[in-house]
Amino acid sequence: MTADHPVSENPPLRRPSRLHTAAQGVRRVGVELEFSGLTIERISETVRSTLGGEIRPASAYEHAVVDTPWGDFAIELDYAYLKERGRRENDDGLWGDVERVSEDLLGALAKRVVPFEIVCPPIAIDRLHELHPMIAALREAGARGTGASAVYAFGLHLNPELPDLETTTLLGYIRAFTVAYDWLVRASAIDISRRVFPYIQPYPREYARLICDPDYRPDRDRLIDDYLAHNASRNRALDMLPVFAHLDAERVRKAVDDHLVSARPALHHRLPNCEIERPGWDLAPDWNRWLVVEELAADAPRLDRLCRAYRDVLEQPMGDWFGGWADTFERDA
Repeated sequence: MTADHPVSENPPLRRPSRLHTAAQGVRRVGVELEFSGLTIERISETVRSTLGGEIRPASAYEHAVVDTPWGDFAIELDYAYLKERGRRENDDGLWGDVERVSEDLLGALAKRVVPFEIVCPPIAIDRLHELHPMIAALREAGARGTGASAVYAFGLHLNPELPDLETTTLLGYIRAFTVAYDWLVRASAIDISRRVFPYIQPYPREYARLICDPDYRPDRDRLIDDYLAHNASRNRALDMLPVFAHLDAERVRKAVDDHLVSARPALHHRLPNCEIERPGWDLAPDWNRWLVVEELAADAPRLDRLCRAYRDVLEQPMGDWFGGWADTFERDA
């Protein structure tokens, strides 16, 4: 931490009851912030001036701020073609010139609608609040999040390390998120620009019916196979592909042809808006809503009761057509 930017005076965020991993370390969380309004140079300098470290540009679309007290922060335009094109050097000939002109035009357009993304290193849960000065500094510099434009479908991603990798633990999180989804969408006021895109879809109804069945007690292989049969995509509000790839990379690779799946022993919670432009906004509201899922996943009797009730709703001919489940969840969870 540099002298100009002391540690945040905000209190540490709420902690889950399962704070430690099976190895007795404090669980960590990866945070990803998507936003617009700043150049990559300005973003990099803001991160460096707030958290310390050294800026290392890799291309016009990818920088890193390395050697901070928390680890290395990646900063990139969230657009695969431009990132790949930006890494190439020494293109010769007329075609190279044409491609460079095309890249300049495409890059100028992309920077208006495609977010830059800061990918933070995994940070211990009890230190997550130390990211708040960076968020405040980015806002002061002009960062613009989801609410700044009707086309800004920008997100805040939380990647909590799991307390353990037992099958019952994994299923507990899937079940808890499934029954909490409607409430989370309402409580988080998920922007319409994000809901109309495919990035944060709920689990399909048939999969929700399957996992909420009280008799569903899969082993690890069946849990993964059933998930892949219904969710062979990263575009889920709670993406389980990273942890399943960590457990069985070959199984996931056969079902999902997507090089962006990154194996790690963590969940990928993609639902929240990134509202970095809002005065005072930080990680607290969405982190504390996530803790509702955390605590429900850890409470088997309560989770079983809610799953039975939710399955009854799904079995009705109209399902939850009138949206009453969010009220039921908020009252009974």
